[in-house]
Amino acid sequence: MKRALLPLVVLLAALTARTAAQAPRIEVQYTQFTLPNGLTVILHEDHSVPIVTVNMWYHVGSARERTGRTGFAHLFEHLMFMGSGHVKPGQFDEWLEAAGGDNNGSTENDRTNYWINVPSSALELALFLESDRMGYLLDTMTPKTVDAQRDVVKNERRQSYENRPYGLAEPTIGEMLYPEGHPYHWPVIGYMPDLTAASQEDVVAFFTKYYAPSNASLVVAGDIQTAAARALIEKWFSDVKAAPAPEPMPKPTAVLTGVQKKTMTDKVQLPRIYLAWLTPPHFAPGDATMDVVADILAGGKNSRLHKRLVYDMQIAQNVFANQQSQALSSSFQIVATARPGHTVAELQTVIDEEIQKLQREAPTAHEFERSINTIEASFYNRMEHVGGFGGKADQLNAYFTETGHPNWFNEDLARYRALKADDIRAAAAQFLPLDKRVELVVEPEKP
Repeated sequence: MKRALLPLVVLLAALTARTAAQAPRIEVQYTQFTLPNGLTVILHEDHSVPIVTVNMWYHVGSARERTGRTGFAHLFEHLMFMGSGHVKPGQFDEWLEAAGGDNNGSTENDRTNYWINVPSSALELALFLESDRMGYLLDTMTPKTVDAQRDVVKNERRQSYENRPYGLAEPTIGEMLYPEGHPYHWPVIGYMPDLTAASQEDVVAFFTKYYAPSNASLVVAGDIQTAAARALIEKWFSDVKAAPAPEPMPKPTAVLTGVQKKTMTDKVQLPRIYLAWLTPPHFAPGDATMDVVADILAGGKNSRLHKRLVYDMQIAQNVFANQQSQALSSSFQIVATARPGHTVAELQTVIDEEIQKLQREAPTAHEFERSINTIEASFYNRMEHVGGFGGKADQLNAYFTETGHPNWFNEDLARYRALKADDIRAAAAQFLPLDKRVELVVEPEKP
């Protein structure tokens, strides 16, 4: 999101806007309504290309699971493509591909989303398929289907975590940052014993509770006529049965009171260090500031850590930093891989020096402007396309889910435009204490 570059003319327009007394407002016109069954619908017309996207967000992710029954949200990401009441297994993808469309889905801690991109002439097909798996998935979900997809998810966990170089580092960091029982403690994909223990009744109960229309929002955007699109949505989604919205999710706190250290080995060639802190939730004060902190420290080849570790001293293979924004609590990470013949202790010394320098002195005007412009350029770049991950439809749904306002583009961008250089120094001092963090080291296994 923060690295993509705009075409030059759009970038220059964005930079010019920053020098104006008042930046131009972003206008994303939309129509919003709610069906009798509780489904919120948001429509946006964009006739630039004859494409339409159907973007569904279920307001449920792995944070809605519980200890001993993890991985359900991600499991449904697979089950939702395995046929429904009026769609046989395999037909979902087959029909979309025949129409020239594509689709995908993803699961995170706070939400699960699904999107379908099709030519505008195939909008009704996409709406039929999306509505059928919302209303009639359980009609065809047998124990055999659950077992098959359970095995697929287990294999995905093996490939993405257990058998992947440095793969177990990320779930380990989550376990170290958040205490047992916290909704962010376990990985999104879940634990193997939990996936094995999940019964058909457990899976059905999870779907019934969280995949109701009242716990979802649908964005249809692209080459549509609002009235005609609304009629098709009412046609296909009105027969989906209503269900009570789930109770609000508890918001437990997490606090680091000292340094948590851990060293693990893996089948890798080079040692790597992960440093992580707890930071403000998404859209809370300080969240946007930490995006800029991440960019100044390790956002590309001109960043401080890349210049020192990779270019000048040549003791690191790579280094990056990011603010992982989430609804309950965010985390800030710095990750660096040592070059052959060097240690993570060398890397950590330099990283801490640069953190302390940023905590004492505000970034230079050039550094600050470069970071803000990079983030702003990326923001506009995401708005250039409608469908898929991060496009306008996905962003409308994200803003609605997190703020209740689909058209929150201006407020989001204003968080960055309002920052000053000294805000970056203050945020680094407040949120990156060297004595309250997670330090995870991955060392190569000894032969």
